[in-house]
Amino acid sequence: MNSSRRHFIRAAGTGLLLPSGILKAQQKPAVVPSEPVRKSPDRSKVALIHGENRRQNVHNALMAIDEEIRPRLARRKYVVIKPNNVSTVNPLAATHADTLRGILDYLAPRFKGPVVIAESSAGDTLEGFDNFGYNPVAREFRQVSLVDLNREARYETIPLIDFDLHVVPVRLAARLLDPNAFVICPAILKTHNTVVVTLSVKNMVLGAPLHSVPGENPKWNDKRKYHAGLRQTHYNMLLTAQRMQPHWGVAVIDGFEGMEGNGPASGTPVPSRAAIASTDFIAADRVAVDAMGVNPEWVGYLRYCEQVGLGNYDLTKIDISGAPIAAVRKTYRLHNDIERELEWMGPMNDLPPKLGRLHESFDKPYT
Repeated sequence: MNSSRRHFIRAAGTGLLLPSGILKAQQKPAVVPSEPVRKSPDRSKVALIHGENRRQNVHNALMAIDEEIRPRLARRKYVVIKPNNVSTVNPLAATHADTLRGILDYLAPRFKGPVVIAESSAGDTLEGFDNFGYNPVAREFRQVSLVDLNREARYETIPLIDFDLHVVPVRLAARLLDPNAFVICPAILKTHNTVVVTLSVKNMVLGAPLHSVPGENPKWNDKRKYHAGLRQTHYNMLLTAQRMQPHWGVAVIDGFEGMEGNGPASGTPVPSRAAIASTDFIAADRVAVDAMGVNPEWVGYLRYCEQVGLGNYDLTKIDISGAPIAAVRKTYRLHNDIERELEWMGPMNDLPPKLGRLHESFDKPYT
């Protein structure tokens, strides 16, 4: 839908400009169950740093939760830094080299083992490493290497669902599931064209599926299996997060320059000048969602992750150190297709709601 033809109004209490149809939908009862299936951690700590130096912001955010990182780091044999290179040519869409430097500044005095910067980019991963200056970063720091997870081609298979709700396999990079690895996720504040926003959880679950490398035949791409419909995408992300979460070390969300509009690859910059860090990826993303001025109820995969106990998505259970969210909050313009993205929240109309009820007594309480 052409955004110039929409009638936009401001949603009360959010400061977010929304198409009128969305506000109408938001006034309906929530369709997502509010009670959790599994309990989340009692409390989560999130560092929020505001400053004018990207590298220093990232370092300071990690320092603020050092006491939570150190015990976990000490139990692992090597570190995997999993950047976000959804594009291999647009620097705004990719993890900045200084974000990696800020992480390595933190690690240098605390970890003496090998560090691997590993990615399965949507394109040619090695092209992204070249274009974004990752090779110089690896040369600056001892024991740092670069790995294209697609070329490494080591994987574990898990089941997803396709558009027709049939089971399909997807190949996830084995290195991101290695119990010997401490996985660090440097994500970005970005809007998204399917799931509203992409932050640390999205970076992990869509960075893990593999695809063929240039010259390989036949060509294949397991990332595409996630784009099987609005609802299916959120659910497939949950399935993947459940498998990966036990191996997650720390989330670092670089908001020095975020992306609004037609993210995750073609949006425009927002100077949020912030960095977020937490060992609870769900809590880190919750703070990031608020910093972007986005309604947290709209992000289905994070709601699902909360409901199965993968982390805290309730701000009342999150202790924020550093800057208050209000100090960094900027209202990000969402993708032009936001109305369609939010259809995951409404009822499905594919089948009659009472299909399979063979007798009226099924409507009565069990005795």
